[in-house]
Amino acid sequence: MKRALITGITGQDGSYLAEFLLAKKYKVFGLERRSSQSKRENIAHLAGKIEFISGDLLDEASLIRAINQSEPDEVYNLAAQSFVAASWKQPVYTSEVTGLGAVRLLEAIRQTDPKIKFYQASSSEMFGKVQETPQTEKTPFYPRSPYGVAKLYAHWITVNYRESYNMFAASGILFNHESPRRGLEFVTRKITNAAVKIKLGMEKELLLGNLDSKRDWGFSGDYVEAMWLMLQQKEARDYVISTGETHTVREFVEAAFGELGLDWKKYVKMNKEFMRPAEVDLLKGDSSKAAKELKWKPKVNFHQLVKMMVENDLKQLSNSK
Repeated sequence: MKRALITGITGQDGSYLAEFLLAKKYKVFGLERRSSQSKRENIAHLAGKIEFISGDLLDEASLIRAINQSEPDEVYNLAAQSFVAASWKQPVYTSEVTGLGAVRLLEAIRQTDPKIKFYQASSSEMFGKVQETPQTEKTPFYPRSPYGVAKLYAHWITVNYRESYNMFAASGILFNHESPRRGLEFVTRKITNAAVKIKLGMEKELLLGNLDSKRDWGFSGDYVEAMWLMLQQKEARDYVISTGETHTVREFVEAAFGELGLDWKKYVKMNKEFMRPAEVDLLKGDSSKAAKELKWKPKVNFHQLVKMMVENDLKQLSNSK
């Protein structure tokens, strides 16, 4: 039985990856920070199937203990301060967790068992002010937020450990991927949740920032399969994971409100408070390398994704109401 250690297991991607690996008959371990309240809603349905280990990306000694305890074949580093907007308010903390957290984990693996396969969750935010469209593995990076910069450090240090120590260390440059398990602070879930609340008479309006930002949105459940596939290859490489389609925030709003039979223009208002200091206008990935080498392609399309998120929020909020 293969063994995997996942950091960030309680997050959106961590929960889908844990499900996926359990279905593949893995023994799954989750690194969990000590916090005042447990945030296990995303993996509540997997209770008893995951073994939790206390640890923190800020504390290398705890990572070494976690690796010794779990003895993993594969480590997936999904933990991060992952909310872009918060990275301007907490740039140092974001750098410590999202950036230096990766090198602490790589160093812990190197010292403990360098044969362990390592996956780093890289991000399309590293492209930022895009130098070409669509973006591939060869597109120059130009991050536009402390989060993007921290992810870029983590990405390059992963390449560095692969080349310096011959470790199996791969990065997935994942474009935006959403699901019903997305946190409410993220724009997609903020939209579907607010649309449902307006439909149910629980709210009257939705305040948003830039409606013209274009993103390449996929489904988290599809993307975790790509992470796993990267670690099953003979050689560690980096891959762009995306749908290759681009949609504006406005289109997402229109689709979400449309699912509920609402005219979004009556309820959505622009608010400068939600504008980024440096905007990322357009992200669109070319995942042809992943299609060719990993035989991976997305299964859920844009409209299916929006529908899935709206229906889930409708079910949850109708029950709570």
